[in-house]
Amino acid sequence: MSVPKINLLSFSGSVRTLHLGWVAFFISFFVWFNHAPLMASIREALNLSDQQVKTLLILNVALTIPARIIIGILVDRFGPRIMYSLLLAISSVLCFFFAIADSFEQMALARFLLGFVGAGFVIGIRLISEWFPAKQVGLAEGIYGGWGNFGSAGAALTLPTIALMFGGADGWRYALALTGVIALVYSGIFYLMARDTPKGSTYFKPKKMGAMEVTSKGDMVLYIIMNIPMYATLALLTWKLSPANLSLLSADISTGIYIALVILFAYNVYKIIHVNSEALSQPIPEIHRYKFKQVAVLNLAYLVTFGSELAVVSMLPLFFKDTFNLSLVQAGLLASGFAFMNLAARPGGGLISDHFGRKKTLTILLLGLAVGYFAMSQINSSWPLTVAVITTMACSFFVQAGEGAVFAMVPLIKRRLTGQIAGMTGAYGNVGGVLFLTVLSFVDASIFFLVIAGSAVVVLGITQLLDEPAGQIAEIMPDGTVQMIDVA
Repeated sequence: MSVPKINLLSFSGSVRTLHLGWVAFFISFFVWFNHAPLMASIREALNLSDQQVKTLLILNVALTIPARIIIGILVDRFGPRIMYSLLLAISSVLCFFFAIADSFEQMALARFLLGFVGAGFVIGIRLISEWFPAKQVGLAEGIYGGWGNFGSAGAALTLPTIALMFGGADGWRYALALTGVIALVYSGIFYLMARDTPKGSTYFKPKKMGAMEVTSKGDMVLYIIMNIPMYATLALLTWKLSPANLSLLSADISTGIYIALVILFAYNVYKIIHVNSEALSQPIPEIHRYKFKQVAVLNLAYLVTFGSELAVVSMLPLFFKDTFNLSLVQAGLLASGFAFMNLAARPGGGLISDHFGRKKTLTILLLGLAVGYFAMSQINSSWPLTVAVITTMACSFFVQAGEGAVFAMVPLIKRRLTGQIAGMTGAYGNVGGVLFLTVLSFVDASIFFLVIAGSAVVVLGITQLLDEPAGQIAEIMPDGTVQMIDVA
């Protein structure tokens, strides 16, 4: 059966919601990465050291990991319309704070808090899943993710010019503040125009807040285990700022953060058990069950897809510059192709997944990703530059199409938990970015690419544990009746 087409030239019904969603995501990423293209001006204005610049870059991603979990819980409870509007409005205030900061300490706090806006991605995943059927959801989520993710490239392409247009020593401040104005204005537009569901549809909510509902004791154990890497990654970020590495946190503060992470993990385990204890005290009817292994495998798949993208876009300009003796401008333009591929590759991955099957598509794309990174590990100065760029672009297609394939499947696991599932899977993308960048700090680029390729091969094997979505999933209506939702 053919996949229904989405008329992107329309601005009504589900397509209107798609456009509202990807623009909101674009703006959230535009805000999240507004500092990167202006960092040279920021460094000069505040006389920042190299270590302080590195700290700002680390702080920008630190809060996104827990934020995506928290936002996932909140969007399932309160709905995308309220949550996206609030997120954009709050992030606008933080933009203004960052723009007027006149010390490293103020900038560090603002940048840390702005990491929260990176969780906006999760909200749209739930929104789009409400408006598109299973046969269209992969393409729709791919368009949302791919076009929205281009917000970081949009910031890089426009903000330096905007800063020059304002002119003067504070041009960068006005450019940053403008991103806050855009976020604030659009938060109002989104609230007025967006709706959580089509007219007459029910927005299914979790029975309890605080942790994801699971449907077996084995799944609860796996859920707890899958939380460990997220806390370990936050501990790793703390280590990078501690006296053992960048020495930008004192030993006492570092120790305090480690203790806080242990306490938070223990509380998280308590909430998981508390939320699920009553339901698991008696057998759950088969019709209401889902397999948490589906979530776990998609988490790992997103770790090697989006996680590797985060890491590679951070190092690729310098890699091209050093390998081929290019100027920074030339290297930046060539490396930007990796991000530009998002516009087509991520929707393409979703479309292929809709048409040829979720598991098969993800398997093929992960295999291509592994081969692509292996090829990139062989790039050296003897390669023709054109061949190196083509190899990089080909690899980036599999990376971003793989991201699209992951989130083509996320909304098909359990409708009322889609925000929380998307939040956890999205957080694993950040986990992957931190892990791969940490590897890069110890090895050269060739080994770095090989590590990603090897990780992809491992995840490729694990992906074979996925079950292809089939039939229907059940959700309980407010009046107690059961609604069946097609997932195939």
